[in-house]
Amino acid sequence: MADLLNVEARDTTGTLRMRRLRKSGKIPAVLYGHGEGTVSLTVERKEIDRVIAHGGHVVELKGAVSEGALIKEVQWDAFGSSILHLDLTRIDKNEKVEVTLGVVLKGDAPGTHNGGVVQHLLHEITIVCPADKLVDVLELKINDLELDQTLTAGDLELPAGATLAGEPTEVIVSCSVPSAAPEPDAEEGAAEPEVIGEKKEESGDE
Repeated sequence: MADLLNVEARDTTGTLRMRRLRKSGKIPAVLYGHGEGTVSLTVERKEIDRVIAHGGHVVELKGAVSEGALIKEVQWDAFGSSILHLDLTRIDKNEKVEVTLGVVLKGDAPGTHNGGVVQHLLHEITIVCPADKLVDVLELKINDLELDQTLTAGDLELPAGATLAGEPTEVIVSCSVPSAAPEPDAEEGAAEPEVIGEKKEESGDE
């Protein structure tokens, strides 16, 4: 289900005006696509923060425009903590969109009971999916992950009608015994500790 974003038309531009807009609790945005003109909008910060927090991608715009849209790009501040700008592209429920989704591991890997450690190697996967079937995240079940085994992108359960944009052989998670750190060779480069207070033997006659 698409998240609802209440939007207002925006006719202001410029760095100073955008700063004032953000201080008022609103985020500037643009809507484009489907051969129609670009529309400048504003959206409430609290609304878009909520959508981003749960990984939402498809939104339903209401107010200055009323149509479905995909969050195409999010511009963050230098600290990655505050949204500065949104790019939205028009979509309809019958079209397919390419999106990058986070991958969440679910379950308990049997290999961990035999000394193995689960390593989550790939945290995002790009798929092509019908807009009305898009989910927030992709789940990968690891209940059958044994020691020295891996699970790949091809093991993901995709939404109905969705396909992988990349290779199904990409490894997402593995389970293996951690390699032990090599022990230093006692005979190589080992210097004898100096005993504090011990008088060194002097060479030659006194």
